Amino acid sequence: MKKLSIILGSSLLFTLLFYNEDLGLNWAIFGLVQIGLICYLFKEKLVSRLHLVLVITSILSCFAFAWYADFPSFLAMALSVVFLQFKTQEPNLKLLQVFPLVIVNGLASLGRILMFSQYIPKRKVNSGFAKQLIAYFIIPAVFLGLFLMVYSFGSDHFSAIFTDYYLDIDAWQAFFLTALGFYISFTFWNYWIPEVCYQKNELLANDFNEEVKTENKNSFSFLDIDFERKSGEITLFLLNALLIVFIVTYNYEQFFEIVEKSKLSSDTHERVRAVIFSIIMAIGVILFYFKGGFNFDEKAQNLKKMAKMWIVLNAVLIVSTIIKNSEYVLYFGLTYKRLGVYAFLILAIIGLLISFIKISRQKTNAFLFNRMLWYFYGTILLCSFVNWGNLITRYNIAVDKGVEPDFLIRLNYNNELRDAYFEEKNIENVWVDYDLQKNKKASYLSKVLYYELIDLKEE
Repeated sequence: MKKLSIILGSSLLFTLLFYNEDLGLNWAIFGLVQIGLICYLFKEKLVSRLHLVLVITSILSCFAFAWYADFPSFLAMALSVVFLQFKTQEPNLKLLQVFPLVIVNGLASLGRILMFSQYIPKRKVNSGFAKQLIAYFIIPAVFLGLFLMVYSFGSDHFSAIFTDYYLDIDAWQAFFLTALGFYISFTFWNYWIPEVCYQKNELLANDFNEEVKTENKNSFSFLDIDFERKSGEITLFLLNALLIVFIVTYNYEQFFEIVEKSKLSSDTHERVRAVIFSIIMAIGVILFYFKGGFNFDEKAQNLKKMAKMWIVLNAVLIVSTIIKNSEYVLYFGLTYKRLGVYAFLILAIIGLLISFIKISRQKTNAFLFNRMLWYFYGTILLCSFVNWGNLITRYNIAVDKGVEPDFLIRLNYNNELRDAYFEEKNIENVWVDYDLQKNKKASYLSKVLYYELIDLKEE
């Protein structure tokens, strides 16, 4: 199948799915069709376990969006389909490159669409074809058009056949959707990878090359290796000492000082923000000192030990923060933000663990980012599959925290549980569930399957 045919077919499908529709089931259908085209057209390239995993996660993420139609499920679907296309077409390039390539192609496609020779196949038109086109189409069409005009002037009833009706089509919407669908399809199926991506791909490798292993280069021109190594040891020693003091004071303030319940929220937010910046800087310190030759420097054993100690201490700090966040949840109940804090802290622990492995196994800095990308992707997938609004509602009702009606009504996809709680507590439900009302009025392609397949009471 020609590339142009795929682009035009996808563009037409996009227009048909989204014309006079809201975002809903149509996005899932469009995503499933793209997955099907990739699997059909490039089945000989789907050879690894990674490809199979990406096909499965792409399909599941499309169903997740069809069910919830929220931002996490859309992000999971978009990442899955783009990752599948990228790893199918360019298996040797590191997945980290997909993010700058999406931005580059998003901008470049605005100009590359006009480069017709890149995607419109060149054909040689022979004289026989030209004769057939003129004889069988052009000449009859010209005469038919002329006589239609003449007969229309001679008979009002004949003219009415062609004039007394109109097509109920929003021309501007159709044009916009066609243009947008062509742009998305063109960018997805006719993407461009600059040559520099192939040239610099080795910089994203997980392992050092032999040159780096044998040549220990200094980071600063004014410091030789011995001074830089000693500087690193002093820096990490001081940072470890500082972090120990911070952990002691941090935990004392959290678990031994009496804090007013009204100030618990602001104090927790401040401490979590401090920990977030601390973890980011901690990983930055590791990446700075172990970006090259120090990974193989036999004299850098003390530096490695202190770096590992630094990692362990930061993990202790994260655990303390998890406990504090749990105490906050115990007092006030769950919210999306508090679940987000858990997600970040768990990813931070994984990042520290990968940093520890990086130092122990002498891996590159890119190793950390390559691994963390997959964990981030897994987190997005998990967020798209789980009904977090229902989970929050169930937990808060069980502990009788965070059950204010205004709060519960703002949570997504908790309708059954929330309505049952209101009925049990004799709370008059005067709030309008706009998402539910909107879904009732929406056409099939704009539906959110959660509202269709769950038994919900009429508001």
